[in-house]
Amino acid sequence: MRVALLTEGARPHPRRGTGGWCDRLAEGLPEHGFERYLLTGPEQPGTAERLSPAWRGAYELALWGRRPGGRAPRAPRRRRYAGAYEQLVRALVLPGERAGFGPGLYRLAALAREDGTLPAFLASAHARRLLERTWRLPGADTSAGQPLVCDVLVAADLLEQCLRPLSAPWYGTGPGGLGAVDLCHVVGGGPAALPALVARHLHGVPFVVTEHGLHLREQYLGYREAPYRWPVRALLLSFFRALTEETYRRAAILTPGSAHDQQWQRRCGADPARTRVVYEGTPAVDRPAAGPEPAAPTLVWAGALEPGRDPELALHAFARVRADLPGARLVVYGEEAAPGYRAHCAAVAERLGVAPAVEFAGRPRSLAGAWESGTVAVFSGLSQRSPRLLADALLSGRAVVSTDVGVAREVVGPTGLLVPARDPRALAGACLALLRDEERRGRLGLAGRLRAQERFAVEPVIGAFREIYLELVSQYPAFPGGGGGGEGVPAPRPFARPAEYWLADGPRGGTPPDGGARDADTAVGGVRPAELAEAR
Repeated sequence: MRVALLTEGARPHPRRGTGGWCDRLAEGLPEHGFERYLLTGPEQPGTAERLSPAWRGAYELALWGRRPGGRAPRAPRRRRYAGAYEQLVRALVLPGERAGFGPGLYRLAALAREDGTLPAFLASAHARRLLERTWRLPGADTSAGQPLVCDVLVAADLLEQCLRPLSAPWYGTGPGGLGAVDLCHVVGGGPAALPALVARHLHGVPFVVTEHGLHLREQYLGYREAPYRWPVRALLLSFFRALTEETYRRAAILTPGSAHDQQWQRRCGADPARTRVVYEGTPAVDRPAAGPEPAAPTLVWAGALEPGRDPELALHAFARVRADLPGARLVVYGEEAAPGYRAHCAAVAERLGVAPAVEFAGRPRSLAGAWESGTVAVFSGLSQRSPRLLADALLSGRAVVSTDVGVAREVVGPTGLLVPARDPRALAGACLALLRDEERRGRLGLAGRLRAQERFAVEPVIGAFREIYLELVSQYPAFPGGGGGGEGVPAPRPFARPAEYWLADGPRGGTPPDGGARDADTAVGGVRPAELAEAR
């Protein structure tokens, strides 16, 4: 089976270490052929060459930065581009025309495939005037403010970059074309889903979407501090929201990385019948458990130093722990994600009188070493969107205390202690309960490690996608373009019937299932075309 992996930048690869999620998937399914398609960041030619060897030779497209060169469309074609672009923009700014987003998107993709002048049109003065006129129509959503001329210029450039995958040279049926693959697998969502949407529209190729952290949610969080005026932010968020809805509507199967993300996807219009939770497997399940506990009772906190992680709550809770256990220590691992926030936390520790017992250790050499340096792992965040860090702490074998937010209940379950967010008294009480009870710490630590090994092992992930791939191929025609079944005959679907159906009577041969003889000249893979056409 030929599978196209579509993703943005280097997302499937961790910043440290080797390998990555996409690599583990491809290595675990050697029976399938994987072709990789990469949307790179600004001014990053040759990104695939700098990644793991498996990504060398991947098909790349620069998503951000300077637009590709090329001539502008002539007047007749420009009018057709303008009609499709206006339909798409109206869907973004007029609440009553949201349904026009998909048709406008596919019209632009079809035009771009014919002459390749879409980037030049989107960067033209004609497209900017059209955007300005549509954006200021009566009834347009301007709750974020009326757009100025500078907003139109900025938004036009950003929309051109977002729509750049529509003009990628990937939509044929020849070598490197998405029309020649059996299915597409989108990793991460967002603009990476655009080629899969176009391949489905042009060639009927089904696609799977895997999100380890929702792309739309990250866009909403990121645009709060984006260097654009509010009208521009609102327009771009409207684009990403419409793209997400269209992706969820057209995807054959959605595989969120947690039940928490699954709930968000349903709120964005995902069909529960086509949604399956597949946890993100990690090789860390084979890592040995942490060694002996430190001599002094130690709480260890790890994560980015930012208000959302709420290390201040951990400091306030530790002050209460320190009052009952004077020998207790707190080790804080993590880099500063908000300017000046580390100094702010240090000032809070000084004000609480616990600064001598608090160590800001910075970025750890390894997470395994960070957990091993503590007696109890503490999570105090206001939100917990990804299960990765929690799962890693559980795999260490250390007992875990976490605020009951996001995926915490789903990941930790009954193997740790969950407390309300923003409640230092409850957090301190849970930490004290574990620090004073060695037997309970050991029992919860072992249970958490076994739970994480069961949920986040790589093998179940590989098995889940092996089943998903075969299921999708069995439900879609073997020849999406309509060939292979003959005139008036539906296109054959592979795997539509179990293997036993095609066997003769008895294990040693005999009469075929339909009572007739097979014609060696017309058989395909041992099965006549008529039999293939019948398989539904």
